Amino acid sequence: MLLLNELTVKMNLEVKKVLTEERQHFILGQLKQHEVVKLQDLISDTHASESTVRRDLQILEDAGLLVRIHGGAKRVNSLHDEQDQAEKAVINVHDKERVAQAALKTLCRDDVIYLDAGTTTQALIPLIRPELNLTVVTNGVDNASLLADYHVHTLLLGGTLKPATKAIIGSSVTTRLSQLRFNKAYLGTNGIHPHYGLTTPDPDEADIKRMAIQQAEQTYILTDPSKFNQISFAKFGELNDATILTTKLPKNLHHQYHTLTNLEEVAQI
Repeated sequence: MLLLNELTVKMNLEVKKVLTEERQHFILGQLKQHEVVKLQDLISDTHASESTVRRDLQILEDAGLLVRIHGGAKRVNSLHDEQDQAEKAVINVHDKERVAQAALKTLCRDDVIYLDAGTTTQALIPLIRPELNLTVVTNGVDNASLLADYHVHTLLLGGTLKPATKAIIGSSVTTRLSQLRFNKAYLGTNGIHPHYGLTTPDPDEADIKRMAIQQAEQTYILTDPSKFNQISFAKFGELNDATILTTKLPKNLHHQYHTLTNLEEVAQI
């Protein structure tokens, strides 16, 4: 009888181990498809308790396979990782819209601006009113197309098209930028870090962002909170090179960054 009980316990432990591995494999699979996964979605999908899923996330984070965030987890990215436009377009949409509304308030009539390629900066375009009479220079093909739809005077810089981000890159872009001046530049970023500054995966794009900062009277970084404490491969600026527009940060991030840069946080609705 004792042997039977020991066998039953062993079998139950093995089943539990398999279920745990299956859940964790599922979580990692979701992170391959999505940069961020929500805790409540994982609970629903795995039919596990909140404490069980939290334990799984802790185990996976300890193994260096993900990073836990408030309400879920995010993918561990390499310094070179970069999502394409389609993937970026559906991430943190509300944050992008709120940041774009804040950026709109910084525009003045007859401004000449540089608008970086990317979905965060692109959110500003539908808000631009005709009476502002802006001239917009951009290296974003998608940006240029949308600006044309809104009848905004636009200069698209020429060079090599980068398929993933629909950005025009290359020495011809930086050379042309060096010949232009802007009232304001609006840039996206992949990483914001207290020691490594502003970073992006592609050195060519970093060169363009760096030149845009140099040629602008004022520079704004349009971003969401997920980019803070992140590092990508190529640095394009220091934290105090620009004003960072973002949605409301957690208290720990606010305390960490508010003395390092001009930080403007937009309240959520």
